[in-house]
Amino acid sequence: QVQLVESGGGLVQAGGSLRLSCVASGRTFSSYAMGWFRQAPGKEREFVAAISRSGGITYYADSVKGRFTISRDNAKNTVYLQMNSLKPEDTAVYYCAATTVLRGWVLGTAYDYWGQGTPVTVSS
Repeated sequence: QVQLVESGGGLVQAGGSLRLSCVASGRTFSSYAMGWFRQAPGKEREFVAAISRSGGITYYADSVKGRFTISRDNAKNTVYLQMNSLKPEDTAVYYCAATTVLRGWVLGTAYDYWGQGTPVTVSS
């Protein structure tokens, strides 16, 4: 099985930046597309970004496009989420996830494995 561990969350001021990392266990990381989701208190889990197995295709939620960048380094079994120009509404627990599905990446139900989450708080 695949285990995912996120890191890099914290408290930042509005307009600041953070880079989240997600490290996967095992030797099959390159066989999974990866996604980032977030969940704010009292709200449903929300899609943020996804990246294909080779890293050649990316997809972003409208709320973060132009501000966030997803990338991966398969040699390090790691996926990243660079978050710039952060807003208070970005405050949430951020989760990385892995899937073998080629379509439907915006759906949380498409993902087989999830990390424990890393909290991000953006103050105004």
